[in-house]
Amino acid sequence: MTADGRGYCGGVYEPSQLRTFLAVAQTSSFTQAARRLGLRQSTVSQHVRRLEDATGRTLFTRDTHSVELTEDGEAMLGFARRILDVHEQASAFFTGTRLRGRLRFGASEDFVLTRLPEILEGFRHDHPEVDLELTVELSGTLHERLAAGKLDLVLAKRRPEEPRGELVWHDSLVWIGAERLRLDAGRPVPLIVFPPPGITRALALEALERQGRPWRIVCTSGSLNGLIAAARAGLGVMAHSRGLIPPGLVRVPERAGLPELGRVDFVLVHGRRRPSAQGAADALAAAILAGGDRLHRRPPGPPGRRHPREGPATTRSTDGTA
Repeated sequence: MTADGRGYCGGVYEPSQLRTFLAVAQTSSFTQAARRLGLRQSTVSQHVRRLEDATGRTLFTRDTHSVELTEDGEAMLGFARRILDVHEQASAFFTGTRLRGRLRFGASEDFVLTRLPEILEGFRHDHPEVDLELTVELSGTLHERLAAGKLDLVLAKRRPEEPRGELVWHDSLVWIGAERLRLDAGRPVPLIVFPPPGITRALALEALERQGRPWRIVCTSGSLNGLIAAARAGLGVMAHSRGLIPPGLVRVPERAGLPELGRVDFVLVHGRRRPSAQGAADALAAAILAGGDRLHRRPPGPPGRRHPREGPATTRSTDGTA
């Protein structure tokens, strides 16, 4: 690194710049990245500019309204993660620090079908003496267990107006259903929902109530796989993160007249700081933040398998009377 913090050209990149790059990529915001990293926004911009100078490529397209990765930026994501992983492993090896203890980690149902297992596998490999206990539950339930001191770290949803937690990424909530599903405007909207205190359930019901649209619940399940099965069967529609739409389901088209659901945040929240778990919780949080873009990228499916994200709903109605 040069005296002014500029990364060397020729493929050697400064870890602090790579961490800043990942934070911007995950939050799609220089402002949010600055908050996450505890830096000034001007410093974040400087880090990105210097990394772009070092690569000789433009990594983001940005204007006053949006920040998006370029094709070269997408490629840099994988390189940045691997460089930082090796950097952390080397630091741990030469400093002789080994994390130990019991870590109670909670992840919301949203991440069942994502690449979170890859991040946890990497954490277990790097910290074999940490006893990791995983709880998968609804976001609302995880927040309750965290507040009760039953978990040390939680990865879950929150409403955008809520202050708690460290932002991993923002996303929009959308209505999804089977590709052949058609809603009858004269009948109540058939809903597939998590039980209380599910956040997406609450946001969906609030949106329909504001619109004055009648609804009925056709399926309730605490399991994301259960909800997906009901949706694939054409029983109804469900509110879901736009970046995590499961294979076999598509966005309900605007002509169906369903209300906007707004945005949701995915955050990391630390519980009461138990000394025996603090180091492990901080290390896992860092691993999740470093690999956060992978959480809304699905693992590769079998060859030839479709992963539809959006499309027309062209099917029969499964609505009934309320």
